[in-house]
Amino acid sequence: MAKICIVDTTFARVDMAKHAIETLQLLMPDAVIVRRTVPGIKDIPVAIKRLMKEQECEAGIVFGWVGKSLTDKISYAVYSLAIQLVELELEKPIIDVTVHEDETSSEKELYRIAVDRAKKHAENLYLLLRNPEELTRRAGTGRRQGYPDAGPIIP
Repeated sequence: MAKICIVDTTFARVDMAKHAIETLQLLMPDAVIVRRTVPGIKDIPVAIKRLMKEQECEAGIVFGWVGKSLTDKISYAVYSLAIQLVELELEKPIIDVTVHEDETSSEKELYRIAVDRAKKHAENLYLLLRNPEELTRRAGTGRRQGYPDAGPIIP
């Protein structure tokens, strides 16, 4: 039985964690999922670290939403580095699922990207924990989260 920690934000405009949890429950019905929500991405690193330690989680998945401004993009860069440092310190995987609000001008498309990304990264976490050989089989295949797969480059 795996225990998975999830942290998301109120800043996000789509409840991505909900879609990831649904996917994880289908793929890993025996998994225990612990979720916390924080105000924004700068709050995620300490929240996931504390949650993973307190709950003794095997892995984590975090959901960030980045606005369009330069300040938002700088905050994301710092946040992303902090998540990587938490991973290194805990020696446990944490998948970062982030949507950037300027990926599209259509709210309908932004919603589709967010849901697709959340579901596909939940599947990635499942594979990382339960079937890492499948990830190796998929190496170089141009998989994408939030968009259609790009496919491999064939010489």
